[in-house]
Amino acid sequence: MVYSNDDFSLSAPTIRMASAVLEKQLAPTLLSFFIYNPQFGPREGEEENKILFYHPNEAEKNEKIKNVGLCEAIVQFTRTFNPAKPVKSLHTQKNRQFFHEPEDSFWMIMVVRNPVVEKQKEGKTVLEYQEDEILDKVYTSVLQQCYRMYKLFNGTFIKAMETGGVAILKVRLEKFFHRYLQTLHLQSCDLLDVFSGISFFPLDKMTYLKIQSFINRVEESVNIVKYTAFLYNDQLIWSGLEQEDMRILYKYLTTSLFPRYIEPELAGRDSPIRPEMPGNLQHYGRFLTGPLNLNDPEAKFRFPKIFVNTEDMYEELHLIVYKAMSASVCFMIDASVHLTPDFCRKLDSLVGPQLTVLASDICEQFNINRRISGSEREPQFKFIYFNHMNLAEKSTIHLRKTPSASLTSVHPELMKILGDINSDFTRVDEDEEIIVKAMSDYWVVGKKSDQRELYVILNQKNSNLIEVNEEIKKLCATQFNNIFFLD
Repeated sequence: MVYSNDDFSLSAPTIRMASAVLEKQLAPTLLSFFIYNPQFGPREGEEENKILFYHPNEAEKNEKIKNVGLCEAIVQFTRTFNPAKPVKSLHTQKNRQFFHEPEDSFWMIMVVRNPVVEKQKEGKTVLEYQEDEILDKVYTSVLQQCYRMYKLFNGTFIKAMETGGVAILKVRLEKFFHRYLQTLHLQSCDLLDVFSGISFFPLDKMTYLKIQSFINRVEESVNIVKYTAFLYNDQLIWSGLEQEDMRILYKYLTTSLFPRYIEPELAGRDSPIRPEMPGNLQHYGRFLTGPLNLNDPEAKFRFPKIFVNTEDMYEELHLIVYKAMSASVCFMIDASVHLTPDFCRKLDSLVGPQLTVLASDICEQFNINRRISGSEREPQFKFIYFNHMNLAEKSTIHLRKTPSASLTSVHPELMKILGDINSDFTRVDEDEEIIVKAMSDYWVVGKKSDQRELYVILNQKNSNLIEVNEEIKKLCATQFNNIFFLD
């Protein structure tokens, strides 16, 4: 058993045997996930009161109490070494435990089974656990993401306690995590989960001003709108939210809400073409949250509630997501306002025609810019870029990234190297550059400069270190001008 925190991390090396045996790779899987507060059951015989949520629910009561008690002991023991930095992970041969204290005395624990190679030797099944293949930083980020997503739709743990005590908190945790944990496909997690960034859509100034004018007109006409966010092709163009709130809302939109509607459209089951409405211009707009049929006055609907600025004003808002073609706009309205079907029809008639025209203009301008830049050509390199200051993220490695799938254009071995380089970057504050040659002869380069990180994979097997360094300089000069400065 090996303990690890931010200061050190040790684990035994995995030995791979080269022999003619059948192998079966088993990806990392979620074994258990639980939330507890040690203050709720301080006396002997009250241990069960500490447990606020436990997955899997069918686990025996004594097993739940034992596992929570063990985690309590680990937290207390490790605090004797560094009280300021609580334990982040616990390494064992078979499992990896991750710890997160999002609010005072509230602990979230995620237990992940290490990847396994299942081999058949002489008619027997032999399991080899690959404990080195799991990156602490990736799965710690996944655990933190679980809390942020819960908080977006439910508010903080403390606020639930103030509303209705422990009982209300347990109900909310059960309702949310029972569904959310089913979307955690741990085999798809990688460096993008660490960054949890935002992909921004590139626009010329004139088109950007058209979008800004559209937002101003709508907010002036519908003066109850507090915040607006505008996206195109699942990329952000404008947001009135605070950066951290937009980061988690963007994650929800692009990995949960939007994919839910894209797949039926591709299958032809849900045409985006709107029917004619009396007294209304024909357009392609529709609500992704809220009423499904504006022509049915009896149809019941509700908008999801979200919580933002929880550290300051603690605002509860209605989330209205409206889409026309590839453009989506989010309107956030104070939750105390009662939204009626008549309001939805008025918003539809106001936003639908404008957003349809705007989406067409953006598409046309984007295609013109793409033809001029020639960006449709396949680049000779793959890269991931992230800016910590504005959370801007860009990847040519990921073909698709959702909770259920992470289709990448490179081998998992190379993704592991990217994660290792990122872990090295977190240990130093200075600018740094790391160049690695993988076993597959690919070159992997990581560069950290002024809150920006760039990771590049080059398929140049016969190049030497000097030639690779020159290629990176050319890349920075052409693709990331004025961002990186290499000697």
